[in-house]
Amino acid sequence: MMDIFQQPEEMQAWSKARFREGRTIALVPTMGFFHEGHLSLMRRAAELCDTVVVSLFVNPTQFGPNEDLDRYPRDFERDMDLVRKESVAAVFSPTPELMYGAGFQTEVRVARLSTYLCGASRPVHFAGVATVVTKLFNIVRPEAAVFGEKDFQQLAVIRRLVADLNIPVEIVGHPIVREADGLAMSSRNANLDPANRAAALSLSAALQLTRAEAARGVLATAELGRMVARHIHSFAGTAIDYASFVDGESLEEVETVDARTILALAVHVDGKAGKVRLIDNGFVLPR
Repeated sequence: MMDIFQQPEEMQAWSKARFREGRTIALVPTMGFFHEGHLSLMRRAAELCDTVVVSLFVNPTQFGPNEDLDRYPRDFERDMDLVRKESVAAVFSPTPELMYGAGFQTEVRVARLSTYLCGASRPVHFAGVATVVTKLFNIVRPEAAVFGEKDFQQLAVIRRLVADLNIPVEIVGHPIVREADGLAMSSRNANLDPANRAAALSLSAALQLTRAEAARGVLATAELGRMVARHIHSFAGTAIDYASFVDGESLEEVETVDARTILALAVHVDGKAGKVRLIDNGFVLPR
């Protein structure tokens, strides 16, 4: 029997009871509208600990003005049907009012890592992420938490948060799960226009083109960046937010590709009801 909680106090009490029983908890934080990528995180969590908790919360504080909070896909019953097929003991799905009560005024911010990549165009995003994840860790009290590597900057921010604040949670990254055609799985893919699929695939294709050029010895990121931009802009309805070659730990831009270099992409693509912001990333050289 899987338990579902809305109240933070009830979730916290349940976790404390599991701790007293000698059980270990792995948390999978999500915003719902599950796909195979989410389910793979849950399966990884079940390998790490004997009790899996999934949080399902579309966190308003990580969305800025004119972003897609209202359009973010939601289907709670569908999500519950999927999660019940996995080894999940409990789902924590609070409302914004329960997570951010009257008079709430505290913010957690990871200063430097939050300014790069997505942080440049979404200045409030990572403070919202860091704050809600800190709250989830305090409520659920997990030994481990699993995050997808598609949100590579988010993973870096959470790792820095945990290290800086001595939070006793093991942070585990899980590889990107892709559709058969290479598109990185994302809840936002539901908002894509099927007729514009090729434009959405320009991100994963740009990664593959970059890897092929690097294998030929082209390692100057300025040259590779121009190639990436040409490819993505060759598709109608695309607008690059960023296409950056960065160090995989510091997230600072680099001029020459080496073993630590990641190509990180964020591209707006025409969707069913406006632009859909897609992200993707990957190491340029073989690991």
